[in-house]
Amino acid sequence: MKKKEKKTLTLKTLNKSNIWDCQENDIFRIWEAAEKDSDMKDNARHYIDIIKSAFDLEEVKVDKPEVIKKYEARGFKVGQVKMDENNKVKWAVKKRPILRVTDLTYENIRHISTSKLLEVIDRNFGGGWDSLSQSIQDIITSGFDISTTTLPKDRLRKPGSMYEKKVADGFEVLEIAKGLWVEAIFAKEKPEMEKPRMKFEEEDLDNPEDNEDLEEVEDHYNDLDEDDDEFDEDKLTEESYRTTFDTEPEDLNLEAEEISDDYEDE
Repeated sequence: MKKKEKKTLTLKTLNKSNIWDCQENDIFRIWEAAEKDSDMKDNARHYIDIIKSAFDLEEVKVDKPEVIKKYEARGFKVGQVKMDENNKVKWAVKKRPILRVTDLTYENIRHISTSKLLEVIDRNFGGGWDSLSQSIQDIITSGFDISTTTLPKDRLRKPGSMYEKKVADGFEVLEIAKGLWVEAIFAKEKPEMEKPRMKFEEEDLDNPEDNEDLEEVEDHYNDLDEDDDEFDEDKLTEESYRTTFDTEPEDLNLEAEEISDDYEDE
């Protein structure tokens, strides 16, 4: 598994996904670094809920060496945390192990190695890929490319086979025996796609002073199109409502005589 570039986590940047990158010591370190934050007390419950999504967390009510040793024997890390100026408590913290396919979630699937994934699948009673529920398959394929094939054991690794091509392409393989046949499950971590950011997300809208240099967009919505004729009230009066024709008087008299002659002929 390629090592991911890890950013330094703080209490404010923790979420139910990146919390899986933390270990027990990290929890105490991150909490201590945030003790001076003014909003610590108001948001403590929110931060604790995030931690509990990946860790078992218990408050040590009886602060005695024999009690602490029992926690440590169960794999807990015990340390003191400051809740506010007048309240300090001891926590016992232990990261939840991912042992079964039902431990896999959309939040933690990208925080385990390919080897760990295949180990977890192998624990699923040896049933193979099709034995997994559709929901578990969807979780796995959100973080890993998966391919499978089932062939007689003596044909699985032949030169030019799918097995050879997948391994050459960086896939790890889990082989599950099924009598004289073998199911091969190929897995490779998917590259994590960076979510595209819209321009307005990159600007600090809460601090307009920081955006003074942004070019102001002029509003021309109600402007007249340059190709459109401007409204001319005189033109409207003279042309649009004209009911007479520009005709010479002599022409009108001739037309009247012609009409009169037509009536007489009838």
